[in-house]
Amino acid sequence: MPSEIAIGIHDLSIASTQYMLTHATLAAQNGANLGKYERGIGQRSMSMPALDEDIVTMAAAAAAPILQRHSADRIRTVVFATESAVDQAKAAGIHVHSLLGLPSATRVVELKQACYGGTAGLQFAVSLVHRDPAEQVLVIASDLSKYDLGSPGEATQGAAAVAMLVSAAPALVRVDEPSGLFTADVMDFWRPNYRTTALVDGRESISAYLQAVEGTWKDYTERGGRSLGEFSAFCYHQPFTKMAHKAHVHLLNYCGREVDTGAVDRAVGPTTAYNAVIGNSYTASMYLGLAALLDNADDLSNRTIGFLSYGSGAVAEFFAGTVTPGYRAHLRSAAHRAVISRRQEIDYARYRAIHEHAFPVDGGNYPVPRETTGPFRLAGLSGHKRIYELTSNPHLEA
Repeated sequence: MPSEIAIGIHDLSIASTQYMLTHATLAAQNGANLGKYERGIGQRSMSMPALDEDIVTMAAAAAAPILQRHSADRIRTVVFATESAVDQAKAAGIHVHSLLGLPSATRVVELKQACYGGTAGLQFAVSLVHRDPAEQVLVIASDLSKYDLGSPGEATQGAAAVAMLVSAAPALVRVDEPSGLFTADVMDFWRPNYRTTALVDGRESISAYLQAVEGTWKDYTERGGRSLGEFSAFCYHQPFTKMAHKAHVHLLNYCGREVDTGAVDRAVGPTTAYNAVIGNSYTASMYLGLAALLDNADDLSNRTIGFLSYGSGAVAEFFAGTVTPGYRAHLRSAAHRAVISRRQEIDYARYRAIHEHAFPVDGGNYPVPRETTGPFRLAGLSGHKRIYELTSNPHLEA
């Protein structure tokens, strides 16, 4: 395919959970200064799943409006990126494939590399469309972040899904070449198979992230990428929103640029609006930042956005995207804001009950009471099988 044909994100839709816990409630419970959360890490609340919600229900809820608008006629691949897998063998995307009624002539795979997986999915999708511009690829990033109660990571928890339709002639953002890549064997964040909560070395993770900023930018520029001044905004992975500011300051320092706080806020601030109230959604995080930027910024037509995707362990990528003129007509801004406003605030006792909930592992029959008002739910477990269903009130919006 000729390289001048644009390929990128044609549509984008987000989903989250039924509940949310404010950081004011968390601070009151653990005796922390609220400013430590709201100013220190830039978080105000975090999404929490109902017992009948998980990465599959969020993923299906994010993807359903895309299919309503575009149909599935050209989709032959679904890529599901997550580090919150519900099965060690079966791709979570197959459950989504079933819930959405996608054709059997579809390949479905699951990708894992910490928070970087969504970007791997996007780049793989771009390559597939290069091979056959008539195809479209559905890329879904969906995660629930969970840390031990009382741990430093607890305040960064969150949950969300982002679905992206990757296509030739994209209506939203063209993905540009080249990419800057970086990998290093670092134990900054990990979750062994026998744990339900992640382990994190906070200092090491920040250090590894900033090292990845340098490494990806170095590779990007050596491969002929754009100069720093050509970018109008930057979407960084946001384990907490202040990390985006730290990363951008580090990039400016690395490039020998003067750091102006106002300019940094303008470059990354609009990308933090959704993450600040949803929390860390791992693979979905950077793309929640993109959704917030497109929904809330002034007209970005023909402007270039920088993307820094970081996944602990560690793999990172820097790439550029150019915003398509007329993109605003294709946004889902009202629906995205409704995703956030529909969540119900819960108290600490309910949060703790959700956090400590675990399904029995004996293979028995365990139905789950209906809690979510979302379009899809986890109905229960039976014979070690997860059972999903559509609700009677789907609220699907094209």
